[in-house]
Amino acid sequence: MFARNLSKLSRALVCAFSLTVLCTMFSSTASAQTWDKRTLVTFSGPVEIPGAGAQVLPAGTYVFRLLDSQSNRNIVQIFNQDESHLYATILAIPNYRLQATDKTVMTFAERAAGDPQAIRAWFYPGDNSGQEFVYPKKRAVELAKITNQPVLYIPDDVASNIVAPVKTASEPPVIALKEVPLKAVRPTGEDVAIAEVIVPPPVQTAANLPKTASNLPLLALVGFLCLSVAVSLRALCAR
Repeated sequence: MFARNLSKLSRALVCAFSLTVLCTMFSSTASAQTWDKRTLVTFSGPVEIPGAGAQVLPAGTYVFRLLDSQSNRNIVQIFNQDESHLYATILAIPNYRLQATDKTVMTFAERAAGDPQAIRAWFYPGDNSGQEFVYPKKRAVELAKITNQPVLYIPDDVASNIVAPVKTASEPPVIALKEVPLKAVRPTGEDVAIAEVIVPPPVQTAANLPKTASNLPLLALVGFLCLSVAVSLRALCAR
């Protein structure tokens, strides 16, 4: 009798362990779906993005997603809709000063006559701060004068890394973007410290992390499975 109960208990424990592993896999999958903040963006007209020289995307649908997010520098990639072509790998800085709008992508308010609107920032749905894009210096100086506001820039000789065909965050073009000196330029053409332009998002702690509804179904499933395992183990031990 004892051996039979022990065998049942062993099977129940194996089942419980399997369920725990399964729940962990679900949790990992859910995280993988959101860490890169993949977003479909549709433009009704041409838009300018940072690049080596003027890089303009025609009207259409594109995929924005994070390749890498480290401290105060994020790497954003822009693809065509089916992600078969990479247009740019862009350095972006989280800026809490930017005000979220009803649009995923925010452009500069002003532009030269006849020019396409230039992308200023990308807001992932639900984020309070925007990823402010960094332009090569020559174009940043022009945009600062047109928009009458400071624009972030990197040296022009690093701009070729923006259009490099990269797939991982460890490739040289991405490392170059993450390590390049970063500044901002005023409409007058003078440099300004980025601390005067960028306000970093507040540091997240366990007490103030935002709660989202996306994890609730998974938590409910985990709770139900754990309860079922506990009931099964209790019934077996009682026999």
